[in-house]
Amino acid sequence: MNKRFTRILATSVAAAALVGSLGACGKGSASAPSAGSNEITMWTHNAGNAEELKAIENIVDSYNKSAGAKAKIKVQAFPQDSYNDSVVAAAASGKLPCLVDIDGPNVPNWAWAKYLTPLKLDADVSKNLPSTVAKWEGETYAVGTYDVALAMLARASDLKAAGVRVATVEKPWTKDEFQDALTKLKALGKWEYPLDMGTAGTGEWLPYAYSPFLQSFGGDLINRDGFQSADGALNGDKAIEWAQWFRGLADQGFMAKKSGKDSTQDFLNNKSGILYTGSWAADKARAAVGEDLVVMPSVDLGNGPKIGGASWQWGVTSGCNNSAAAMDYLSYSLKPENLAAVAKATGTIPATDEAAALIPAYAEGGTNRIFMELSRNYAVMRPETPAYPFIATEYGKAVQDILAGADPKTALDKSVKAIDANIKSNGGYKN
Repeated sequence: MNKRFTRILATSVAAAALVGSLGACGKGSASAPSAGSNEITMWTHNAGNAEELKAIENIVDSYNKSAGAKAKIKVQAFPQDSYNDSVVAAAASGKLPCLVDIDGPNVPNWAWAKYLTPLKLDADVSKNLPSTVAKWEGETYAVGTYDVALAMLARASDLKAAGVRVATVEKPWTKDEFQDALTKLKALGKWEYPLDMGTAGTGEWLPYAYSPFLQSFGGDLINRDGFQSADGALNGDKAIEWAQWFRGLADQGFMAKKSGKDSTQDFLNNKSGILYTGSWAADKARAAVGEDLVVMPSVDLGNGPKIGGASWQWGVTSGCNNSAAAMDYLSYSLKPENLAAVAKATGTIPATDEAAALIPAYAEGGTNRIFMELSRNYAVMRPETPAYPFIATEYGKAVQDILAGADPKTALDKSVKAIDANIKSNGGYKN
């Protein structure tokens, strides 16, 4: 993972603790009255990310200078380490701003806690990548300007030397083909481990990266029909198959139980043959490897390739006293040129085809266009339930325990028991 995405995931970990904090604050209005209707505040976690913050500030500045602006937007950026603490404290005291950014999978939790209001935008978000629109109980509560997509990177020359075909969006590797590819790559003797799955990752990386494999086997983090229990989904036969397969990659010497801290750099230093990573690493890898780089979809383990969907998104708080202006700004920010500006600054996938057309790498035929295709074809939203932050934490523990040698059934049963108890203790997270 690169430094930027590691930072994003670390912030998501802090958000997992928010599930309890928000509940403790109680539901209801959580925004402070503005000093005047001509100014509203927008909070972002991007104080430590100069490129993205600058792109956002440019959009805000453009909106503030536009003839149709309904209010002046004031940006307040927080260091990533303190952002969620600031949100919790503001929610507790009823002093949230009108606009906030939120990691996509945590939106249902915030909506359930009544800190967000459904969006009513002039912009047509039906053309967005589905993973950039966060919904709960049929309402849209947040929208993002970009997403990221997981993939497998390799050198075409290594695959050719091993006699392994390049997987494509149309024809990804099957489970057996992946096993065969790893066996042949390992036989080349070039690497201690031919595969790097980023197993040194922590926090949100664990469900984001590895639950798609679980889903490709046919399991899931929770039963999505009602989101009331993980029993059978997270600890059923398919889930156990996933766990045995995943740890088997380490047991067979295909991947390290704990990879290096910077998997992308290790790949560029030729310490691995296949890197499981995402769109955030593509430009750096292409600059180093050149035309030898191939970008491939994830593996089809029985139910098609799957990848995690949703990144940071924007929402309007329920107590905002000028929600019309907040909605107007969000609509403005979703113009193609604005989406393209943020995507360029962040190296991410623009949310619409119109925006992608403004970025050569993401336009039709562009070197990064495959990531849009992967997102459209294979992205699965992490469970859209207020319980998600708790589910993510429990699943992460299970992943680490399984890699460390725990019995898969025992580890998964433990997670299911904790998840079901959490859901029950919160009344099923009913509205």
